[in-house]
Amino acid sequence: MHELSIAMSLLDVAEEEAERRGGVRVEALYLKLGPLSGVVKEALLSAFELACEQTQFATSRLIIEEVPIVVFCQKCQAERNVHSVQEFCCVECDTPASDVLHGRELLLSALELAE
Repeated sequence: MHELSIAMSLLDVAEEEAERRGGVRVEALYLKLGPLSGVVKEALLSAFELACEQTQFATSRLIIEEVPIVVFCQKCQAERNVHSVQEFCCVECDTPASDVLHGRELLLSALELAE
């Protein structure tokens, strides 16, 4: 389960930042997660809880923002969503798309810290 190693890496980053700021408490970690990242949201949330047990992060929350798949449609010459992961076509014109702009994210975007 690679979600556990991802959760542990997120906590490592949070710990480094908390220490850099003088040992502040990490209230929440904000993560952007795309469906093409290869990470299952529910598995990551579960792994995060497991990784936090009996640590300084026991009360920290992982807040996940799901990022939709956005492609550049050659026919529309615009950024567009796709129908689904299984149907990778522009929602406006149904043209198959290959130029992915968003949806691969696995990004720690913010930390909520408290003294």
